Amino acid sequence: MSQLVWLVTGCSSGFGSEFVHQILSRGDKIIATARNSARIEPLASQGAAVLELDVTDSQDKIDQTIDKAIAIYGHIDVLVNNAGFVAAGSWEDLSYDEFVSSFETNVFGPIKVTRAVLPHMRARKSGTMVFISSLSGWVGHQFTGAYAGSKFALEGHLRSKQSQIPDYESASETHHGHLHGGDLKQPGNPEKFVTIVLDLVRQEGCAQAKSIPFRLPVGKDAVEEIGAKARNVLETMQEWDSIITETDY
Repeated sequence: MSQLVWLVTGCSSGFGSEFVHQILSRGDKIIATARNSARIEPLASQGAAVLELDVTDSQDKIDQTIDKAIAIYGHIDVLVNNAGFVAAGSWEDLSYDEFVSSFETNVFGPIKVTRAVLPHMRARKSGTMVFISSLSGWVGHQFTGAYAGSKFALEGHLRSKQSQIPDYESASETHHGHLHGGDLKQPGNPEKFVTIVLDLVRQEGCAQAKSIPFRLPVGKDAVEEIGAKARNVLETMQEWDSIITETDY
């Protein structure tokens, strides 16, 4: 595959910084973004273009920032919506503003950035969009109501958008399990996760000769919990089939 230009949000830490390292190591170009450009300036010395982008800004401001991003290399091949916000706590302990912040960053942020990039990709009749979701977008864990709610909302939006994607565009949503952020207290390795995402987009390595799936759980815990939920839903429908299918006139 020829050299790709990636735009990745939320590059100041976690997955974002790992995306920068691995994208550059494959010979591609990256426009690394974060809401505080000072935190990603060191990435420029590694070969990344850096740009300040706050996904909670207005649509107009994000549109202007994306125009600047496109001007750097002339185009964007891959958009990775990675920026995220986690607010943990019970419903009564979390403030209303924390619930709003979760949705502003995790739902409306990706929507606004994607809306800004889409016209460019459609004009070129080429482009790939990656949305970094979470196991919480399938399974609501204890004390993660605000975060899980935002990921469920993103899932619903993307299911709807899937039917609107023309043949020359592709979109994929990856649901990661529990991945450690350097403290080794979680089972998943973020480096391996990012490697899988890059293989999917570039259709090489583990994804060679495979089509890009719309939705892909990554991590043993994600596969187990999502599989269990899917089986539970199917079993419930089968058990109640004779009742729940008899509601027509």
